[in-house]
Amino acid sequence: MLETEYFNVADVFGEDVFNDSVMQERLPKKVYKKLHEVMDEGRELDLETADVVAHEMKEWAIERGATHYTHWFQPLTGVTAEKHDSFITAPMENGKVLMSFSGKELIKGEPDASSFPSGGLRATFEARGYTAWDCTSPAFVRHDAAGATLCIPTAFCSYTGEALDQKTPLLRSMEAINEQSLRLLKLFGNTTSKKVCPSVGPEQEYFIVDREKYLQRKDLIFTGRTLFGAMPPKGQEMDDHYFGAIRERIAAYMRDVNKELWKLGVSAKTQHNEVAPAQHELAPIYGKCNIAVDNNQLTMETLKKVASRHGLQCLLHEKPFDGVNGSGKHNNWSITTDDGINLLEPGATPHENIQFLLVLTCILRAVDEHADLLRASAADVGNDHRLGANEAPPAILSIYLGDQLQDVINQLVSTGEATRSLEGQRLHTGVKTLPDFMKDATDRNRTSPFAFTGNKFEFRMVGSQDSVAQANIVLNTIVAEAFSDVCDELEKADNFDLAVHDIIKKQATEHQRIVFNGDGYSDEWVEEAERRGLPNIKSMVGAIPAYIKENNVKAFEKFKVFTRAELESRVEIEYEKYSKTINIEAKAMIDIASKQIIPAVIQYTTALATSINSVKSAVAGADVSTQSGILTNISELLTEVHTQLANLKDVVEKASAIDCCQKQAEFYRDEVKTTMDKLRKPVDELEMLVGKEYWPMPSYGDLIFEV
Repeated sequence: MLETEYFNVADVFGEDVFNDSVMQERLPKKVYKKLHEVMDEGRELDLETADVVAHEMKEWAIERGATHYTHWFQPLTGVTAEKHDSFITAPMENGKVLMSFSGKELIKGEPDASSFPSGGLRATFEARGYTAWDCTSPAFVRHDAAGATLCIPTAFCSYTGEALDQKTPLLRSMEAINEQSLRLLKLFGNTTSKKVCPSVGPEQEYFIVDREKYLQRKDLIFTGRTLFGAMPPKGQEMDDHYFGAIRERIAAYMRDVNKELWKLGVSAKTQHNEVAPAQHELAPIYGKCNIAVDNNQLTMETLKKVASRHGLQCLLHEKPFDGVNGSGKHNNWSITTDDGINLLEPGATPHENIQFLLVLTCILRAVDEHADLLRASAADVGNDHRLGANEAPPAILSIYLGDQLQDVINQLVSTGEATRSLEGQRLHTGVKTLPDFMKDATDRNRTSPFAFTGNKFEFRMVGSQDSVAQANIVLNTIVAEAFSDVCDELEKADNFDLAVHDIIKKQATEHQRIVFNGDGYSDEWVEEAERRGLPNIKSMVGAIPAYIKENNVKAFEKFKVFTRAELESRVEIEYEKYSKTINIEAKAMIDIASKQIIPAVIQYTTALATSINSVKSAVAGADVSTQSGILTNISELLTEVHTQLANLKDVVEKASAIDCCQKQAEFYRDEVKTTMDKLRKPVDELEMLVGKEYWPMPSYGDLIFEV
């Protein structure tokens, strides 16, 4: 019988977080007030205050079992990084040690920056880098096999001040949208809101497989996805996994994931089975942008860590299995004030909500003018397998507004003013015992990459293993730019009401091409998007140049989110990331085909040939044509494998000799990846012919159905 440990969520939530209630309880009132002034108003933290905070943080962490602390940061590697230091100081004469943690140690760390991606910003011998405490994201204690560690969320920059991480530009972008949003609100007479912050809720999709089977797949170990694999008789076509009953082994895993996350203050709320077999989703409650980004990193780390305890393996790759849906990450984004106003709340009559209409049309403008940049923010090697397929948003950026807001925009464009809003109707179920209820005024569109969903936008392009930082950096910056431009006009206007009306109509008219409420998967939309002049960027390599396109550089530099040098470095890093990823995948294919697939097929054909000869010897005139036909078919496929393997080795060698990072990435996309597909095809056919006991790795059926 399954034994379950019961606990109260309210009792454990945030117990490992140095949150506001802990600070209020432990810090002197004067120190608590000063720290909040730093957090809320952006003031500089003095060392005296930092010393008191550091001491209380250390005492609290030690009570939680911590022996070490680390500055927890997010370099451009796609994962988090940390260096652990213990709290002990030099031993005293009596042989004892003191436990200390100073304000200076809290505020600043100094990890070696030489081996992190910098895109040429730093030479290898220029090793110094700094981490700086992000006091707006709470510190936490993490418990694992190493014990308990105090983790301090930080930004990471070079000795010369350039951002080498995701956190620094994210905080810069948040300052930009805060400043421009307050300008806009002030124009509408709002004098009570003091701060505006993007609110983010990233939904996380992932696959779970048995760890023992995972360890028998070199491709999963080295690359996170299957490089070979034939589809089983059943995939996702019955739609029976989606929102189905969660199997007990997975439910036990999810339960432990939730508990771990709740202790860390991550508001994990929704969990369910996703479309593909072995695929699942976890969604949090919305939170402050930088904290939501940190929490999503913690979510991914926790999903992987807890899986191993259950004999499972969490796969965060966007497309671990060919033939079934891949995984994404839906970035739900809105803008809220410190006194609870959501700038994306349309109200009951959106046609009369002038502030909302201005914000809405500014976002239409921002996405239309920077569609390539928003596409680049979701560009990832694994995402190339998803975007544009009938399982994820198309690679074409468009905005879904729904019937109600679409009707308002149409009125603005056609007549210059909106006089009505569509209302929701009563939904009659036709069953007397079921209550009738009011349905929303608009449906949802799951094929849209950027959809309005009530009081927020859902950016559905982000890859499942990616940080959501880059997408939010771009969103914050391009919307801040749109707000800034309209504020410049309105602040000089003689008649504010007339000027607002004209700007709303102008933006709705000029940027209505970005609005599309139809089927994003259809071929007709691809043709229509081309007629509208919308970019269709199909690969990561094609998306990367958007970062250094002049209008995008101008937007980033205007708000000091990125310098041109920082953008150029990120372009180089992205090209290198693509090339290195495909190179690893190609080498893994070569290794698996050479050492596992070919020997296994030879072993099977040898056994089959021996069997044929035995039958011939034992039974004169026996019909062995079927066996011989299978042997011939397998031998021909094996020859094709050998040929394509040689071709793959050749193109990988050619790719490594290319000096230009862009040209190398393009070669990996156009030549190496194509040759990889050609090698996979005969191998997958062989899997369907070779006896299962001979095949050297678990099949798709073993992996996605036997969990």
